Amino acid sequence: MPYQQSSLQKPGCVLITSPSNPQIKQLRKLQQRKYRNDTGLFFLEGPRHVLQAIDLKEPIEYIVLAPSLLADPNGMKERILKHVSEERILEVSEETFKSFSSKDGPKGIAAVLTQRKLSISEIVTSGWCCVALSSVANPGNLGTILRTCDAVGVSTVILLDHSVDPYDPITLRASMGAFFNVKLITASFEELLVWKQINQLPMIGTSDHADLDYHHIRYPEKCILLMGSEREGLNEEHEKQCDQMVSIPMRGQMDSLNLAVAASIVLYEMYNQIRDVS
Repeated sequence: MPYQQSSLQKPGCVLITSPSNPQIKQLRKLQQRKYRNDTGLFFLEGPRHVLQAIDLKEPIEYIVLAPSLLADPNGMKERILKHVSEERILEVSEETFKSFSSKDGPKGIAAVLTQRKLSISEIVTSGWCCVALSSVANPGNLGTILRTCDAVGVSTVILLDHSVDPYDPITLRASMGAFFNVKLITASFEELLVWKQINQLPMIGTSDHADLDYHHIRYPEKCILLMGSEREGLNEEHEKQCDQMVSIPMRGQMDSLNLAVAASIVLYEMYNQIRDVS
């Protein structure tokens, strides 16, 4: 994708040593959801994630390097320059990098990227399942769910209603790179229902009060797995629109599971059935 102009200032050729530099202030603002929404950009940190973004040819605005924090500064810069022009590399001091880093032990590399915007109408029903999440509130849970989805081959996650920002740095860290392998769509529940009807996909919902054990059904070869928020689960309207509702049995004193854990349990049951058939 060609380099796009944005409201952020572009890197210069001088080493930035002041955390109060306007460019650095703008980097820190990308920790805020509103600023990410306004600019259409997001912040990514760490060698694994940044190099993955480079290899996948993600739309990178620019890369930030702190040479004194890098294990191999010359080697790292040489690798980056194979894919990114030098004018899009911003070099900063260790103190400056730490002023916007969200890590306890920063590795000296970060990037600013353009957000990927896809509508639900653009999604083709490839693969065996897609996951729809209603009002998921915890960015760590979302990142973990993305990681599980990637592990079992789910390529699409649809965020419904007032869900957490998928570009939250906590989501990106928790996904361990799966963020780039899964299509993320933001849609309303009504849009999901239209898409469901057009593609003739059954929808399986989860609830702690459903009578059907998640382990005791044969899942469709292609379907939507719908899961609710951490606190309230699915509402009555959501449940009415599901073709089947399943629950995860529990024998202890707890009456609910962490959303990411519950998603992993159901997804692996579905995945195991697919493996058994094949």
